[in-house]
Amino acid sequence: MIGNFEDYDAARHNGSNVDGGGELHGGGYTPAQLARISGVSVRTLHHYDQIGLLVPARRENGYRVYRPADVERLQQILIFRGLGIELANIATLLDADGRDQASAMREHLSALHRRRHELDQLILTVENTIDRLEGHRDMKNQNKLGKQQSDRQKFEALKQQAVDENERVYGQEVRAKYGDKTVNAANEKLLQMDQQEWDDVNELGEEILKQLSRAMEQGDPADAAARRLAQMHATWLRAFWPDGIYCARAHRNIADMYIANERFTAYYDGPCGEGAARFLHDAIYAATDGTSQPQALPNREA
Repeated sequence: MIGNFEDYDAARHNGSNVDGGGELHGGGYTPAQLARISGVSVRTLHHYDQIGLLVPARRENGYRVYRPADVERLQQILIFRGLGIELANIATLLDADGRDQASAMREHLSALHRRRHELDQLILTVENTIDRLEGHRDMKNQNKLGKQQSDRQKFEALKQQAVDENERVYGQEVRAKYGDKTVNAANEKLLQMDQQEWDDVNELGEEILKQLSRAMEQGDPADAAARRLAQMHATWLRAFWPDGIYCARAHRNIADMYIANERFTAYYDGPCGEGAARFLHDAIYAATDGTSQPQALPNREA
């Protein structure tokens, strides 16, 4: 909870008053009482009233009175404010249905990812400047450090670009299929990859396209080459998906999307030829009806 809403919720649950003054006769709270409950100032409540975000009822004497529904709306306002959402957008969020709220939150999440990336770059710059000013390294080491930091910044930017591009091209369909929680976790897993993991999974992606072309030449989505393809594809999915998400049904679900959406289809048909997405779909279905397990990512130290 934000502010002192714990006291309010406990009092509501027990059927008792919230503070020394309690609810007004007939129900409701004055601005001063709500300020004590929520931890916001009376001035802030008046501002919310003026902009139409939280409008209290008026008694016959003209005094403002906040009903329990207003208190709950204020809770939501403060939660959204805590997430960094501007007041101008909060009213729209509160009055929207669940799907519109989710869409707005996705946009906000993308903005937060961009902000985090900008902060990471700023932190690296400040750390580099501190080291230089304190003279901890000679010029040769400083130049080496600068290159390392520059490479790291480029790598972080590359991962963020991949997340943003995936959201732009595939986000709506994937979120509708698997839900925001799963997709957000997958994005976070990608952003947490180190350089070795990133190189491995991208190398595997290239090998999948080569294996797809080889398997298509054989023409049988249930033969050994196709089973190998499906195993490689399962390993590739596991690299991106949160732990515990992968299963045969989830694999078939993503295969269905490859032939149902032209953007997914083009990802495979483009480099491998027409019908590649359909062949991969059929190979996944054939393989997931069996008991074969995906192989591990390649070990470059072996």
